[in-house]
Amino acid sequence: MLKVFLLFFTLSSLYGLQTSDKLYECTEIFKERKSELLVELERIDEQKQALSALKSATEELLRKKEAVLAQKEEAVDSKLSEVREKESAIKEMLAKNEALLKELKETKMSKIAQTFAKMKAGAAANILTDMDKNKAVSILQSLKPKVVGKILSKMDAKKASELTALLSK
Repeated sequence: MLKVFLLFFTLSSLYGLQTSDKLYECTEIFKERKSELLVELERIDEQKQALSALKSATEELLRKKEAVLAQKEEAVDSKLSEVREKESAIKEMLAKNEALLKELKETKMSKIAQTFAKMKAGAAANILTDMDKNKAVSILQSLKPKVVGKILSKMDAKKASELTALLSK
């Protein structure tokens, strides 16, 4: 029994040594792994700080670009407003100019009509025969019907019928 006891004691001490060695190895592995993890944690922390700095720089740049964009939009809006005002003013002037031009044409036509009304029918007929049809019609439209009748009677029948057809439109 003593032998068994000694054998047991010897084996248990050997086993204890092996367990102690294994515990020592595990502790060493854990320490190494802990230092690796600490290094990795530092690297992650540095990356986190770099990412944070990049994020704040990006946000600042975005704010600046938005401010510049807002200024440019404001400038475009003011230019657009100016263009609309000028366009409105130009339309007004164009309408006034067209009215003046119409008035001038009417005055001019009135004077031409007065001139043709004072002419003898034969002379007026000769002049209107040589004129462009549209201009001759506009002159005849501005004259009194009695005068138009006298002038048309002195014209060539073909030309008189053309002008009469245009007058009836």
